[in-house]
Amino acid sequence: MPGFLENCERYFGSSDLYTVLGVRRTAGEAEVRRGYRKTSLKVHPDRVSEEEKDEATLKFQILGKVYSVLCDQEQRAVYDEQGIVDEESDAISQDRNWEEYWRLLFKKITVEDIQAYEDKYIGSDEERADIIQAYTDFEGDMDSIMDSVIFADIDNEPRIREIIQKAIKKKEVPTYDDYVKEPKKKRDRRRKRAAEEAQEAEEMKKELGLDDEQDDLKALIQRKQKDREKDLDGFMAQLEAKYCNNPKKGGKKTTGAKKGKK
Repeated sequence: MPGFLENCERYFGSSDLYTVLGVRRTAGEAEVRRGYRKTSLKVHPDRVSEEEKDEATLKFQILGKVYSVLCDQEQRAVYDEQGIVDEESDAISQDRNWEEYWRLLFKKITVEDIQAYEDKYIGSDEERADIIQAYTDFEGDMDSIMDSVIFADIDNEPRIREIIQKAIKKKEVPTYDDYVKEPKKKRDRRRKRAAEEAQEAEEMKKELGLDDEQDDLKALIQRKQKDREKDLDGFMAQLEAKYCNNPKKGGKKTTGAKKGKK
């Protein structure tokens, strides 16, 4: 019978747990959660045909176990150092209802929840910390910063730049050439893309017949999904990572199958 990592290779094309979730090896808990949700949505048993349901269910179970391993500090540390997981740990071997577990992690968020969160987030210390973190993570690349920070759009770019400039001046962060020497053509492309996304959002609003109360918020979400490989599910996952409680940790054992190399 194939082991856990062998099943990762078979059903997701890699035995590397980070590759399976599409996240960096340095990913924090929020990024791991987002990767898990985005990947699991593609194979969620409720979202495939009857013919695909059995395989989707198996993939869904594997993803839940991948997430459990990477969320357990001890198991993840051993996996990172030795490339092994404990196939007898609770995270791998327990008979869990993964669909119920998934719904527990990702509670439904309403449009009103998002609007309230946006009102609270914009201009907050949390937003500033996210901007500074994104600036550091992406070494000053504004395209990536704007894609990464929740609710960031072209209208907010001058304010976001001001936050970064103040942090640089205070020597809280280094000065990156990608930021201070960004070509005008790159900025112009970003503005052009934003204008195109706004136009597409307007057209989509008309097609969907959205009402006035939800127009702006829906358009914002739709803009997030265009040309940034951030669909609605990916954007919502960012918010859910902030709304939801941390999951329970899995088992602590640390021996098992050998990890395949990239």
